[in-house]
Amino acid sequence: MPGMKRALISVSDKTGVIDIAKGLETLGAEILSTGGTAKTLRDAGVKVTDVAAYTGSPEILDGRVKTLHPKIHGGLLGRRSLPAHVEQMSQYGIGPIDVVVVNLYPFETTIAKPGCHFEDAIENIDIGGPSMLRSAAKNHEDVLVLVDPSDYSRVLDAVKANTVPPGLRRELAMKVFQHTARYDSLIAGYLEKQAQGGDVKFPKVLSLQFELAETLRYGENPHQQGAFYRELNSHEPSVSRGTILHGKAMSYNNFLDANSALELAKEYEACAVAIIKHNNPCGVALGNTPVEAYVKARETDPISAFGGVIAFNRPVDLIAAKEITSTFVEVVIAPGFLEDALAELKRKKDLRLLDVGQLTKGKQEGCDLKKLVGGLIVQDRDLGMLPDLKSLKVPTVRKPTNEEYAACAFAWTVCKHVKSNAIIYAKPGQTVGIGAGQMSRVDSVKLAAMKAQMPVKGCVMASDAFFPFRDGLDAAAQAGITAVIQPGGSIRDAEIVKAADEHGMAMILTGMRHFRH
Repeated sequence: MPGMKRALISVSDKTGVIDIAKGLETLGAEILSTGGTAKTLRDAGVKVTDVAAYTGSPEILDGRVKTLHPKIHGGLLGRRSLPAHVEQMSQYGIGPIDVVVVNLYPFETTIAKPGCHFEDAIENIDIGGPSMLRSAAKNHEDVLVLVDPSDYSRVLDAVKANTVPPGLRRELAMKVFQHTARYDSLIAGYLEKQAQGGDVKFPKVLSLQFELAETLRYGENPHQQGAFYRELNSHEPSVSRGTILHGKAMSYNNFLDANSALELAKEYEACAVAIIKHNNPCGVALGNTPVEAYVKARETDPISAFGGVIAFNRPVDLIAAKEITSTFVEVVIAPGFLEDALAELKRKKDLRLLDVGQLTKGKQEGCDLKKLVGGLIVQDRDLGMLPDLKSLKVPTVRKPTNEEYAACAFAWTVCKHVKSNAIIYAKPGQTVGIGAGQMSRVDSVKLAAMKAQMPVKGCVMASDAFFPFRDGLDAAAQAGITAVIQPGGSIRDAEIVKAADEHGMAMILTGMRHFRH
């Protein structure tokens, strides 16, 4: 970059700043800086001109005004290719600024601190930084602008080689406006919460911030394009935050199924395994060990489990790994893999292994979003938990046994993760039959019986919503079901309870529905 005159450097995150400052200085650039950045550079032996000395105007208002000056923004916005701009810059003593290295006050970090005071948040709203970045990015044909420390090295190399292509300049400018857009949305969101006096679940303007993690081979079908984006401010253990340890790249459908499997496995404190096929569970079980839970889950529907996606809520050991490799599996998700288990699983070259890290019981984040043509519908995640089932209403003559209570608690949790209309047949800690996605509830009841590979007699049934007619209870009784857990709330509840009594069934009413579309 011949004729480099000066560079302006002012950063909160000082990662790599000394190296780029020294590199620019070597190329002949005068280094302008402010405050703590100037001190850091001087301490490292870089010759620095304070912005106040350069502009002839002191910092004022406790540092709120220091770079908002014509000599700064004129030096950034003046177009070198326009004689009129060059003439005016000369007329007003404005020198060109060729490089800007700026990142912003840590607003996001500040408001994330427990007990953050409103005044602290306001003082961490950067004004001069975004202004310089936007000015430089607008005039990126003449000014190199860096907001991301990961770009310092490659940009410095390009400048040294005098090969800074227009595409790189545009990329850097794009990153600036992406950065400032996110910064502004964080501030707007924070101020809306303050204005409303607390947390705002549904803001007036919903600003979503996701970064492209990877482009996928295709979408749900080969004729559709697909991509995976990662939410910027999400920290909950998840498939999105996991690390792929082995296997082919994840597909669009792999991501969908892996997310469903992990979120179901995360529901249980005990060792649990969920097997997903086409975004529905085909087997879920608890066990004393990962292999026991996996084998029990697979027993629900071995045919559907073939080529499925498996999630564990415990690290996978060698015994479990050997059982997994005994059949065809697409993806295994777990909070870790023991070394010998990993070696065993890697024998399957195409098997995708996803490590999601420790499944801590922290805050569960975010909302569910579903895109419509021309719109978006948003809701809380379905994190509703029931109290002790024995505290719930039992309207039937016969009360559940302890074993039935345990089976109902297990089945009710699985039911939340099955496409509606959803019916689960289960015994304690193991699914027996799953009826998913039927337009008629009684058809889901019949499908669960049809899919069952183990005896249904003596099992319980969970339903994600109320029974509109008694036919569902009649079909369940015919299959051998002895107890039912369901929300209740139908205008025919009395008829449903009467049917249960006629069949000698116990029934628990949750008062909570778990539709999943």
